[in-house]
Amino acid sequence: MNDTDEPRHKRLARNVNELLGELRVAQAGVQILFGFLLAVVFTGTFRQASGFEKGLHLVTVLVTASATALLTAPAVWHRLLFRAGRRTAILRVGNKVVIAGLACLAVAVTLTVALIGKVVYGPIAMIVLGGLVGVLFAVLWFVVPRLL
Repeated sequence: MNDTDEPRHKRLARNVNELLGELRVAQAGVQILFGFLLAVVFTGTFRQASGFEKGLHLVTVLVTASATALLTAPAVWHRLLFRAGRRTAILRVGNKVVIAGLACLAVAVTLTVALIGKVVYGPIAMIVLGGLVGVLFAVLWFVVPRLL
């Protein structure tokens, strides 16, 4: 059966379920990262961090919180709106929100690696490691799909 043979309501239900399934993968990564970032603040070592390191950590936490909000929004929308027949809107807007959430997740992971590089090895490592991880995410998540 191809898409044209599938009834519209079934296709919408399948597409929403696929979106929610994809979100489970991304949400696990965000939850682990968020937990790590929150736990770090309560260590003695963090209290000795420089102002720059604390600022970079806070920015990373905020970007991770944004990723969390963006990546969980479609699941909440589905729960609130699916009985109202709003699957088309959930898919249309949800796709854009998920892409923004994934971009925030990529930035959050990149900043986390950069912060670790800074604390462990210094500013040059921060720039190199952050740059490499950022390019890796950009290529794998956004460039390769366009080439496919």
